Amino acid sequence: MTHNHYDLMIIGTGSGNSVLTPFFDDKRVAIIERDVFGGTCLNKGCIPSKMFIFPAEIAEHAELTGPRLGVDTTFNGADWPAIRDRVFGRIDPIAEGGRKYRSEEQDNVTVYPGSARFVGDRTITVTIPGQEDVMVSADQVVLAAGARVGAPEVVIDSGVPYHTSDSIMRVDKLPEHLIVLGGGYIGAELGNAFGALGSSVTIINRSDRMLRQEDPDISERFTKAYAEKYNILTNTVIESLSSDGPDHIRLELSIDGEPTTIEGDAFLVATGRIPNGDELNVAATGVALDDRGYVITDQHLRTDAPGVWALGDITHSVQLKHTSNDDARSVAHNLEHPNDLRSPDRRFIPHAVFGHPQVASVGLTEPQARATGRNLSVIVQPYGAAAYGWAMEDTESVCKLVADADTRELLGAHLIGPQASILIQQLIQGMSFGLTVDQMAKGQLYIHPALTEVVEQALLEL
Repeated sequence: MTHNHYDLMIIGTGSGNSVLTPFFDDKRVAIIERDVFGGTCLNKGCIPSKMFIFPAEIAEHAELTGPRLGVDTTFNGADWPAIRDRVFGRIDPIAEGGRKYRSEEQDNVTVYPGSARFVGDRTITVTIPGQEDVMVSADQVVLAAGARVGAPEVVIDSGVPYHTSDSIMRVDKLPEHLIVLGGGYIGAELGNAFGALGSSVTIINRSDRMLRQEDPDISERFTKAYAEKYNILTNTVIESLSSDGPDHIRLELSIDGEPTTIEGDAFLVATGRIPNGDELNVAATGVALDDRGYVITDQHLRTDAPGVWALGDITHSVQLKHTSNDDARSVAHNLEHPNDLRSPDRRFIPHAVFGHPQVASVGLTEPQARATGRNLSVIVQPYGAAAYGWAMEDTESVCKLVADADTRELLGAHLIGPQASILIQQLIQGMSFGLTVDQMAKGQLYIHPALTEVVEQALLEL
């Protein structure tokens, strides 16, 4: 078996790919990637899903919003192959271009297109289809192998065909009835994309509401909005599954203890992701995993093993591209400046759900804030109270803020409605720079009548 040694080894080409700054131009680098170059976000996650969500929003506005406001618009159907081919016709060349750049245009970089497994200290074997295994070692190793989709045992054991976020966006035709298992952000986003484009959608959720990790006011409003469009089954457990073929799925369910059956022609499992540390056998190089399978690091993203760093989805359950990118910047800096280590800023990690309605959140939910024992000030401000929200005739969207009534510190912000992912950014910035809610509200001018006045009004109400 061939054994090649390098200065740096990176396992995974999502955010890990960006660790290679100009500092490494004169270093020997190995990159190992078992899947498509560029990682989950580019190929199977946030980028393609948002490229489907955008035309879905156009369809939904044409069908519902236009007529409600006196505009003669209709939705007459979607050319699914054209939508799909536009998405991947743009994405696939980017992934291939990234692979080609690293493997063919950088003399100091070697790309191994296979699966890595540790066999010793900073040493792996790479299994490449159709080739002899290769042993690779390095002085410094970066674990950036991300996470993989998971599925409940009842689904796996049934043998029925199912999709995950890895495959559903590449199907050949728009499903007539898409059954979605999981009421989290993946199920919410993809379920709505297919529903808006013409599929009948059923979403199965084991808890009493969708997006159960959100503030209760937000998740309850979101569940209600989806229930007006789709068949939302809460407090539901799958008892068994069967299939007459790839286009016919039958699920036997228990809904609040009552049996029922649903059938569809496509089944999407969106029940979470599993970190890939176990598949890398990281214990062989001295790296520890926590009880959920995530690689354990210190604040500087060093693992227990000397010379081994880790970043992104393999290290924590947040699994957001912006956190992974921040991790990568810290690791790149720390590799270059071992005597001036930096830590990623995880004080205020925001997220958004690009469903319809859109959701964005940062900081503590109201129950989490109350659990701290602080004296709280809480406001739920409707979009419709601001001039632009009123012009939109919005009666459902809100901005909810949770603050410490004594220190005037903003503890959490939660929005549901149009442009939520944009409107929350000024609140993230204010929290990051330690501004009080009063400074955020009164220390700047808000453009009238922009939708940002929703945030201004909520801050003033606190």
